[in-house]
Amino acid sequence: MDKKLKLIYLVLLLTLNLSCVEKKSTEKETHKPELIVNSKTDTLKFTSGIRAIFQDSKGNYWVGSHNEGVCYYDGKSFEYFTTSEGLSNNQIRSIQEDQNGKIWIGTAKGVSVYDKGMFTNYSTITNDPKYDWNKTSGDLWFYAGEEDGINRFDGMNMNYLIFPKPKNEHPNKSYGVTGISKDTDGTVWIATYSALFNYNGKMTTIFDTKKLKLKDSEVLHIRSVLADSKGRIWIGNNGIGVLLKKGDSITHFSKEQGKLLSMNEFEANTKTQQFAKNTGLQSVFAIEEDTEGNIWFGDRDSGAWKYNGTTLTNYTIDSELSKVMVWTIYKDNGTNLLFGMANGRVYKFNGKTFDKTF
Repeated sequence: MDKKLKLIYLVLLLTLNLSCVEKKSTEKETHKPELIVNSKTDTLKFTSGIRAIFQDSKGNYWVGSHNEGVCYYDGKSFEYFTTSEGLSNNQIRSIQEDQNGKIWIGTAKGVSVYDKGMFTNYSTITNDPKYDWNKTSGDLWFYAGEEDGINRFDGMNMNYLIFPKPKNEHPNKSYGVTGISKDTDGTVWIATYSALFNYNGKMTTIFDTKKLKLKDSEVLHIRSVLADSKGRIWIGNNGIGVLLKKGDSITHFSKEQGKLLSMNEFEANTKTQQFAKNTGLQSVFAIEEDTEGNIWFGDRDSGAWKYNGTTLTNYTIDSELSKVMVWTIYKDNGTNLLFGMANGRVYKFNGKTFDKTF
């Protein structure tokens, strides 16, 4: 009888321990699965700007807006998802797909996962920030708010990793994530407003104003980053244009190309217009590489630019657009280069001009 009691006690103890472990592994997750019933249209109805474009493994397109949620296009119609359908937030920052075919949508407040007609939401806020990045794993990275870190999903938990910021230097600076790009070696390059970081799987390195060799008058405000196929790192800024990192060499690409307004010119434009506009490569919110190795830039005020290694060419995407700003540039599963515009439209480059796609 004593042996039976001991056995029962052991089973109860193991059950209790497993229950505690399961609770601990999921306590940082907020699950809000909801069956989705939403509207459909034949044409894209977004008007607030396109901030993210993604084509999944089945060939369907996902389009994220500035403040109207995300939509799914199967080649026939557009289906819309907002907070009413369970989305974390209506401002979309990124769209990805994992190895199981789940769609991960990074928003301004949390991450939403779409799978089989349901959403699961994860908060990007945590009381357990991690300083040792090597104690986490996973290939899914997300914007984590305009603070001082980034989120990395390890398959179970949404970990919050702290950036190695300069100590006691400009404590009020924002290190909110604005772009993420992976190079051919697997190093993750993370753009934030105040600095560029990279993580090579072993250590995290900061590239701030000093490392990027900027003058005192040149203020970093990074909005985009691209690690291209040749190992070059392109850094797009809102105000000082594009910086180019090739190995240990740093050059001011926009200045070299003669496509950056001087401070006097920029201030003159500011005084004569409602807000500062430029005709050069100065406020770069998107960077992408096409299948031929050309580098494309999306500027807030001057539209699309292509650099073929020698010449920098400016394109008018649509002369009838009231806003020329390019929010995002995306290379789909084929050879198409898609441009998400501030007016809520998507255009495709056909080799010479641009066709309205969505």
